[in-house]
Amino acid sequence: MMRSFWSHRTFRPFILLAITVAIFGLLGGGRVLTLSTAYGVLQHFATLGPVALALGLTIMVRNFDLSVAGVVGLAGCVAIVVGSIDPVLGIAAALAIGAAFGLVQGAVIVRLNLSSIGVTLGGLLTATGLAYVVTGNQEIAFAQLEMPSLMDDPLVGPASLRFLVAAGLFALAAVVVSWTRAGRDLLASGSDSKAALVAGVRVGAVVISVFVIAGICSSLGGALLSYSLAAASPLPLSNTLVPAAAAAIIGGVSLRGGRGHPVGIAGGVLVLSTLQSGLTALGVDPFAQDIVTGGVLLTVGVADGLDLKRRVSSLGRRFSVSRAA
Repeated sequence: MMRSFWSHRTFRPFILLAITVAIFGLLGGGRVLTLSTAYGVLQHFATLGPVALALGLTIMVRNFDLSVAGVVGLAGCVAIVVGSIDPVLGIAAALAIGAAFGLVQGAVIVRLNLSSIGVTLGGLLTATGLAYVVTGNQEIAFAQLEMPSLMDDPLVGPASLRFLVAAGLFALAAVVVSWTRAGRDLLASGSDSKAALVAGVRVGAVVISVFVIAGICSSLGGALLSYSLAAASPLPLSNTLVPAAAAAIIGGVSLRGGRGHPVGIAGGVLVLSTLQSGLTALGVDPFAQDIVTGGVLLTVGVADGLDLKRRVSSLGRRFSVSRAA
């Protein structure tokens, strides 16, 4: 049974999460497994989650959106500047920026049949440059000082408003992927675009839509993060890109496309968030945390390789049996 659960990409991160919590319980006990640590995990989830979801969705359609790190920073800057008039207007402006970036990049990739890596790398640099323009190359403060408390104060147990919004994004994405035609088209487009076209799927429209959604997710995360800090900086949040990719991979998203689920990505984010918060509570140095995260990724990669080998061997046996018959 454990092998069956482990081979299921959506369940795998939650097995890793349970193992991680158990190990921290043995190493630190009450020093690690506290309400403050749980709060830290959920806050880290609120920061990393929207970016990981954005990146994971683009990987599921066999693309890779490098621009999410730049869009997070630009959206945060726009939210602070426009939000000085009205916080809701600031979030709306940030979402519009994210959607515009996604639309332009998706259209260029689809219409010109270009690699998403090159296009979104240009998007990353463009978003970073625009953030410097918006802020005048300086950190800007948010006049509404009550906003950090609104964003980060616990509302339900250790869960803050920012976490609840991030969790809501994952829940909505999970419903769409699991129970709508749009979700089936997304997975079909990433699995085999030619076969999907033959089946009547508008693959180009699906890819463009996914990039728009990715822009909206990352920009919302950036706007809420800036509100929680009551400040924004033009410096790109490039340190979110690698953890976001790691969370998506741990969460079961295949780099070959066509496989993955928002619930699995959420599990991957929780694994990384728990690792960071738990190791910090134990007093482990940041570089050692990177080593541990790399070890988890390596474990997942090896597990994927062994699973692929088993499936290939199984297909080979079935083919031999059918020929013998």
